[in-house]
Amino acid sequence: MALLLPSGAGAEEIIGGVESRPHSRPYMALLEITIENGHTGSCGGFLINPQFVMTAAHCKGREITVILGAHNVSKRESTQQKIKAEKLIVHPKYNSSDCLHDIMLLKLQQKADLTRAVNVISLPSPSDFIMPGIMCWAAGWGKTGVNESSSDTLKEVELKIMDKKACENYSNYNNSIQVCVGGPTMSKSVYMGDSGGPLVCAGVAHGIVSFTDLYGKLPSVFTRISSYLSWINTVLKGK
Repeated sequence: MALLLPSGAGAEEIIGGVESRPHSRPYMALLEITIENGHTGSCGGFLINPQFVMTAAHCKGREITVILGAHNVSKRESTQQKIKAEKLIVHPKYNSSDCLHDIMLLKLQQKADLTRAVNVISLPSPSDFIMPGIMCWAAGWGKTGVNESSSDTLKEVELKIMDKKACENYSNYNNSIQVCVGGPTMSKSVYMGDSGGPLVCAGVAHGIVSFTDLYGKLPSVFTRISSYLSWINTVLKGK
């Protein structure tokens, strides 16, 4: 099992995907993370309101800078907005040992300016339980292969929602709070550096990239957003 940790610390990336049309996913965020030991890494995330980004709890660090409006992160694009996170709000039940409750909200120091390249994505309702068989999308700047480097440009991949049985080899898998995504093949997957990015189904963010099998023999696991809406709304109202 591999946590889709920050790139540079071992995070997920898109395998078998295609380059996104520039700024066609304006909710996407790249997280530049300073870890406690001074090392740096990166994760994905997504804008859910002008001042909050959602990501995975395992992407936490000592300091996080959020880049919005990016397509090619090796360039200083005029569309980019770089904002530091003022607060890192990790779900209170998150435990790194079992990867459950892998969700975190970042409160930005200032509200993002919403533009054609920077915008929010909708969240599901509490009863909106994404079912097996549906095709959804993941995106990120992670590695494009086991032995490949991270991508400068945003990549995206279409993945199938799987029955919970497909993830039964993960001993702590919990279908009520997690989503089993993608078949047992490395041809299409999230991978290192993609952690924290969204699983988007019909324009709605239903999941957060959490972890995958290191060797690509099993599907990937995403945090199920619909199970956390009460906590999310409490955080947003508290601000």
